Amino acid sequence: MALKDITFFVEEIDFTLKQKQKVRQWIADTIKAEGFARVGELNFIFCSDEYLLEINKQYLNHDTFTDIVTFDSSEDEDVVAGDIFISVDRIQDNAQKFNVPESDELHRVIIHGVLHLCGYLDKKPADKKLMTAKEDHYLGTRSFV
Repeated sequence: MALKDITFFVEEIDFTLKQKQKVRQWIADTIKAEGFARVGELNFIFCSDEYLLEINKQYLNHDTFTDIVTFDSSEDEDVVAGDIFISVDRIQDNAQKFNVPESDELHRVIIHGVLHLCGYLDKKPADKKLMTAKEDHYLGTRSFV
């Protein structure tokens, strides 16, 4: 898996992702474990609530704050590619709300987006249960925190 195809960007906020190379490897390992041949261009964009709200309104017609919006751009069934927008504001608030470290919440949301690109859904209760189980599993495979 080409780790160079996994990139991280920041829009309109002051944020630095820690241990980028280890996060890249973890993402690639997850995609491989899910049976995909390779990572295509996979972009993570860290932003504010307001920035992601505009994305949510413009592209999904949702007028609500959210922690993540995922856009699949893969053209081949065995390739994972897309843009994953993540609100750092939501990560911080949810970490406090669920009493978990911000890094854990951030990693959960990162892998949540990756799992969406792997084909997992989360709208129905059974789908949400499977998605959460997959998140928990892959959070347990991290070699970093």
